[in-house]
Amino acid sequence: MKELKKHILKYFTSARVILFGFIIMIFLGAAVLSLPISSRTGEWTPFIDTLFTATSASCVTGLVVYDTATHWSVIGKIIIIAMIQCGGLGVVTMLTIFSRVTGKKIGLRDRATLQSALSTPQIGGIVRLTSFIFKGTIIIEMIGALVMFPVFLKDFGVMKGIYYSIFHSISAFCNAGFDLMGDVSEFSSVTMYQSDIAINVSIIMLILVGGLGFLVWQDIAEHKFRVSGYSTQTKVVLTMSLILILFPSVIFFFTEFKGLDFKTRLLSSVFQAVTPRTAGFNTADYSKFSDNGIAITIILMLIGGGSGSTAGGIKMSTVFILFATLFSVFKQDKEVAIYNRRIEPDIIKNAISVFILDIVLFIVGAMIISGIEGFSLKETMFESASAVATVGLTLGITPHLGVISKILLIIMMYIGRVGGITLIFAAVSPKKNGNARYPKDQIAVG
Repeated sequence: MKELKKHILKYFTSARVILFGFIIMIFLGAAVLSLPISSRTGEWTPFIDTLFTATSASCVTGLVVYDTATHWSVIGKIIIIAMIQCGGLGVVTMLTIFSRVTGKKIGLRDRATLQSALSTPQIGGIVRLTSFIFKGTIIIEMIGALVMFPVFLKDFGVMKGIYYSIFHSISAFCNAGFDLMGDVSEFSSVTMYQSDIAINVSIIMLILVGGLGFLVWQDIAEHKFRVSGYSTQTKVVLTMSLILILFPSVIFFFTEFKGLDFKTRLLSSVFQAVTPRTAGFNTADYSKFSDNGIAITIILMLIGGGSGSTAGGIKMSTVFILFATLFSVFKQDKEVAIYNRRIEPDIIKNAISVFILDIVLFIVGAMIISGIEGFSLKETMFESASAVATVGLTLGITPHLGVISKILLIIMMYIGRVGGITLIFAAVSPKKNGNARYPKDQIAVG
């Protein structure tokens, strides 16, 4: 028995625990959503569609084959928002929080798994960080709900106003993009609030805070406004966030929303610059965007948010490291440095690997769906980027996809959330001769 237990523990590495944790949550959620009690009509929902929905919710994506408000019952919506919350914080994080509440001791192995899930550099203080994340999440989501409540109260009454405020606050903070506006207009997201300052600002801030990364939270909480004390990770994420908000907002303001009044034009520009990374809400119709606007949105989707956050994508720090490597080559520097800190070669290799994996998955997925469904490559590239970066934006083709395309998107959403590197580490055991040094050779590049 001890040998069996030892073998099982050896098999379930940190990466595999994360992978299987998401799989279990997805299939349990899909099973419950397929039941008649989960649909508004009281009928069974096809399992492929509930699997798609459960994956989208657990992987905080937001792509849907049914309008959330009109198809699902109250029970179905509660299941969806519960999966969004668990998926946003991470299965391992939620299990750790549950263990602490029930008084269960958290062992060294559990801490190592949690370290992997949160992308933290060290195992020390990991449980304390989890408590900080949970408390911070509850406070931020409550503030978001309170800001949105007066608007929803006016439009939907007290009970619906409370329900809508909580649902959309969780969905926005977890960068999920699920909404309940289908009762007004199906698949409309929050377009009816394009000019509403409270809804726009609250959702934008929830998306940004959720997408910064939990380590960035901790760093800012510790050092406050003393920027010099921030870690390199925090400086990179804040710099990239500013760039990715400012430049796309300016471009959208002058190209996509010319016919709107100034306030709506400004709100729409900023909202559409923020939501692709990787929230899935929209206040504008993307089918009316220019090709350049679609291209910029796809790039923003693929970049995503911060590492160890509720957001998906290649991640801002990954892109920053790639550009830093590029500039170091231009300057003929021997090493890559960011903010006067040397970046280790292993980190650069991981950044390159993540970038290549996601780009290949994005392109191949788009080509396959286009070939199967007959949609234009622009539409399928938008859909593919939205899935692999766990965004949830679409040009309207999701409900019209066949079974094979849905399965492909399910796989892409799953890989996008757990991470391609995590998946490979779980599937491939480390080689014993991994540190072997082979003879050098030269290969022409460029």
